Amino acid sequence: GWSEAVAAAVSALRAGGLVAVPTDTVYGVACLAQDSGAVRSIYSLKGRNGRKPLAICLGDVEQLYRYCQVNVPDQLLRDLLPGPVTLVLNRSEELNKDLNPFTSLVGVRIPNHPFIRELARACSGPLALTSANISCQASTLTVSEFKDLWPQLSLVIDGGPIGDVQSPECRLGSTVVDLSVSGKFTIIRPGCALASTVEILRQKYGLVPES
Repeated sequence: GWSEAVAAAVSALRAGGLVAVPTDTVYGVACLAQDSGAVRSIYSLKGRNGRKPLAICLGDVEQLYRYCQVNVPDQLLRDLLPGPVTLVLNRSEELNKDLNPFTSLVGVRIPNHPFIRELARACSGPLALTSANISCQASTLTVSEFKDLWPQLSLVIDGGPIGDVQSPECRLGSTVVDLSVSGKFTIIRPGCALASTVEILRQKYGLVPES
């Protein structure tokens, strides 16, 4: 039922719905980033302050150039994506103005998970993606852990447990790194891939941490 699940998720998203999806780190909730009503619904679901930004999720690195202003080598993007990393870049004019209207930056995810990448490819624009939990609560590794949210979701895709449910490290989420300043990087959230991400940025590309 893989293709049926993708089709059902696409149809729910196009109708303005919120869909729970497995990623390579934790369970997420996605909506169409260009749909302002759906973006408002995701904030309401999370009980989240509207000033806390949402990431966008894409299927492939090539799409990133449409929604972001990229000032790092293409190979750097490909060394980190797909993977458990969120890259924060300057947003382009293409992105919905109602998504994170208070910042010129946007975080981009390309999870290393075949389902969500196929889903992102099947949608015409980017997905807005956030973790499947109430703000300030622990991130979730199984669909039963966010049962409280089910009534507000159009669809829940059960990809089974993600990682070791007993391990706190598995709940850290993606490593979030700001690459919006040329030649520099800032770690916004250490996440689960900090050491490997910093090594690539410093050793291979000579980027320096923003003081």
